[in-house]
Amino acid sequence: MSSVTYQSPWMNDELRMFRKTVRQFIQKEFVPQQDRWRQQHFPDAEAWTAAGGAGILLPDMPEEYGGGGTFAHEVVVVEELAQAGVHFGCTVHSIMGHYILVYGSEEQKRNWLPRMACGELVGAIAMSEPAAGSDLLGIKTTARGDGDHYLINGSKTFITNGWHASIICLAVKTDPKAAGPKGISLIIVETKNLPGYHVGRPLEKVGMHGQDTCELFFDNVRVPTSNLLGPTEGKGFSQMMEQLSYERLTVGVGAVATAEQAVAITTQYVQERTAFGKPLIDFQNTRFKLAECKTEAHIGRVFIDNCIDRFIAGQLDAVTAAMAKYWLTECECRIIDACVQLHGGYGYMMEYPIARMWTDSRVQRIYAGANEIMKELIAWSI
Repeated sequence: MSSVTYQSPWMNDELRMFRKTVRQFIQKEFVPQQDRWRQQHFPDAEAWTAAGGAGILLPDMPEEYGGGGTFAHEVVVVEELAQAGVHFGCTVHSIMGHYILVYGSEEQKRNWLPRMACGELVGAIAMSEPAAGSDLLGIKTTARGDGDHYLINGSKTFITNGWHASIICLAVKTDPKAAGPKGISLIIVETKNLPGYHVGRPLEKVGMHGQDTCELFFDNVRVPTSNLLGPTEGKGFSQMMEQLSYERLTVGVGAVATAEQAVAITTQYVQERTAFGKPLIDFQNTRFKLAECKTEAHIGRVFIDNCIDRFIAGQLDAVTAAMAKYWLTECECRIIDACVQLHGGYGYMMEYPIARMWTDSRVQRIYAGANEIMKELIAWSI
């Protein structure tokens, strides 16, 4: 009995060629470096310019800003990184670039986006703080006007790309006395040789050891007022809320690709591994568990493809993006946990890809808004 191979409706020949190029680049330039990146807790700086040269940074930007593709090109990059088990912060880089694309002035876009697309600048988004994660209204970092500059004080934590970040989209309180979201603004900070800016050591995480995640500190950091995103102060909270759908959708894309890869490598493992004189695949429990996992992964694929189509058409709403982030990351963790079990003791060994998937995937249910917050967003629509 054979099944017809499913094809994503957004895929075309040009994207297939792009996927081949991306896969070859990742396998040649990134995969051989993974052990070292995990040991040092960050990728090499040169990886960013290499990625820019390969065209995998900001691929869905307009051509005049260094891109030339659609969101489907971004999806291909996210999928290929996930399937290779490589954690490289180009997704956060793209998300940060979209803040500039949507809210930046023409001068800001032409100044920063092409430099991000070629890897000259490494982007990060600094929202979370030690006492403010999903509750972005609780941030304490301030930006006080001082002539034609802002004076920034505070700290951020759990910042992806923090070690290499040279351009940061920073959430600050420009009016600490304003109630609710009205006092929050977004300011772009270029960090090179910036007095008062300090990066803490890469944080020791449960998984994603090759991805730099750091604390950032701002001590009377002076940034030009012209780096404000948007025409006026106080728009930062609404800007963050509007762009979170893009971030949550990309998290869902990675979740599906990782789940599919977990099923693929586990299928191969149980075909080769024997117990009691026969391959593991010959046991009914193994087949049934894999059948469950493959079915859930396929349901996730069809759902995410629908979301991708809708996003490209400009029709994806925030509630559906929250559904995708919540359900697909929960599904990813269920599938990978079942696949670890099918690997037996080897599934708990870090030399096996499934073990790294297990530790790496757990954070998917936490960042980009914890899944409990996603449920609240969905519930508000009922």
